[in-house]
Amino acid sequence: MAQREDHVWRATSHSLIDQRVTSISAREGVILAGTTHGVFRSDDLGGTWRNASTGLTQLHVRWLAYHPAISDREFAGTEPAGIFVSHDGAQTWRECEEVAALRDQHRWMLPYSPEAGCVRGFAFQGKRAYAAVEVGGVLRSADDGETWQLAEGSDGNPDLDGPPEPWVYPDVHSIEVHPTSPDLAFAPTGGGFYRSRDGGRTWELLYDCYCRAVWIDPADPDRMILGPADGVAQAGRIEETRDGGVTWQNVSRGLPVPWQNHMVERFVQVVDELFAVLSNGELSVAALATLEWQPVLPDIRSITALTAFP
Repeated sequence: MAQREDHVWRATSHSLIDQRVTSISAREGVILAGTTHGVFRSDDLGGTWRNASTGLTQLHVRWLAYHPAISDREFAGTEPAGIFVSHDGAQTWRECEEVAALRDQHRWMLPYSPEAGCVRGFAFQGKRAYAAVEVGGVLRSADDGETWQLAEGSDGNPDLDGPPEPWVYPDVHSIEVHPTSPDLAFAPTGGGFYRSRDGGRTWELLYDCYCRAVWIDPADPDRMILGPADGVAQAGRIEETRDGGVTWQNVSRGLPVPWQNHMVERFVQVVDELFAVLSNGELSVAALATLEWQPVLPDIRSITALTAFP
């Protein structure tokens, strides 16, 4: 846990020190932490934790998310690739078996692990939900995340050569949906940054790069901030477009880019600031109005996820 006073960040507590935390979410006074050994829950701002993995048959959690419109509806994406949903705030979990069936049918995989792929991102808009599968493609739900299928523009084939447009590249690292439309989705992948205007039926390549993270301006879908690289953690940097991806400008001011061995892993907006979680465990922040980046907790080099209480 950390807090900021007089523009200076300070670590205030350490917990789950015996666990490798992969993701975290906070909502309604509850913090959930995804780890390589399951989900843990805190009801006292991280003071104490208890295991909250009942029903979670795959314990390596890669991403946690909650449904923004449904209280106590939580989601866990796992390695090997699976989606688990909770209706009681992570007291119990139910596996979405159709995802496991797709995983086995298409033989999803990971280039750095013997496991059969992983689910490493969720996005929600109305009853629509999306999930990012590495390496497998984009999943879509029409019933608040209760059931899932491949988006029409994702063939499920984990071939890293990838299909051409209008298909999405299968190595999907995260997924975003714009608040103006459940059909406007964005996918950073190992083969480029993609946008769909029709709910994942077709995709267009906006930027030929390797990327894992994007921020989409909730007020203007033509403004996007991306963390591209030339390859896996090669020449990582931060760039921005204000014309829907037609042109891109470097907005890495204050950062020693290009990074030779790391890149942006996730972007997290908190009010009017944007945080960048880097793949080497560093954390930076910039005001969205200026995009002047500054380090956060520079003495800590093992940050893997970030969340803020609403």
